[in-house]
Amino acid sequence: MEALEIIEREYSSPLELDDVAHRIATSRRQLQRAFTEIGGAGFRSHLAQVRMRRARELLSAGGLAVRDVATSVGYRQAAQFARTFHRHHGAPPSNFLRRPGPDPRIH
Repeated sequence: MEALEIIEREYSSPLELDDVAHRIATSRRQLQRAFTEIGGAGFRSHLAQVRMRRARELLSAGGLAVRDVATSVGYRQAAQFARTFHRHHGAPPSNFLRRPGPDPRIH
């Protein structure tokens, strides 16, 4: 479905159901129905799933603070991101941060 491709490609943007429906030349209701039929989840839920998957990848890769990950996956407020992340993954984003290990050159 073209809407899924838009979400995968533009998850960090402020995507809205009406805008995506307009871009793929369908109605809001038809797009809602398509999301429910395909994945059992609505547009917002699917968008959050994509953002949370990408956020976990970024946190695990290391190098970014939680607030930077929040911004990069489309959240303007780190607190809202943290709540959504915790609800989705069952733990706060800080639990997924890759922390640098000991320097192997130091004995």
